[in-house]
Amino acid sequence: MALVVKYTLFAIIATIGNILFQDTLNRLYHGQYDLYPSMILGTLVGLVVKYLLDKRYIFSFKRQSLLQDGQKFVFYSSMGVVTTAVFWGFEMAFDYAFRTIPMRYTGAVIGLSIGYWMKYQLDKRLVFRQYI
Repeated sequence: MALVVKYTLFAIIATIGNILFQDTLNRLYHGQYDLYPSMILGTLVGLVVKYLLDKRYIFSFKRQSLLQDGQKFVFYSSMGVVTTAVFWGFEMAFDYAFRTIPMRYTGAVIGLSIGYWMKYQLDKRLVFRQYI
């Protein structure tokens, strides 16, 4: 149970970082394609935050070298491609359907929630399986 609580808390932290970064960019740039840069950069912020928290507090990964940590991050990131597509799909669908920033972020939160559940399943089975 403690693992579920920690993972959920870290997902919330990463989601807040992602959405806050997106919102900051949206306040700075209002253009025809403002959705895409904010989604991409928000995703990168969330990815780094989530990796740092997950590797240490969820999977107890202890790197043996910077190279090993870099390789683990690349593998961790690659497992997020499908989950990112889910997240972006929800965010774009809500943006298209409702045309408001709050609903865009609602879609993002729903997509991130689904994506993080999927991501945990991939990470425990593939990325960090030897650490569980």
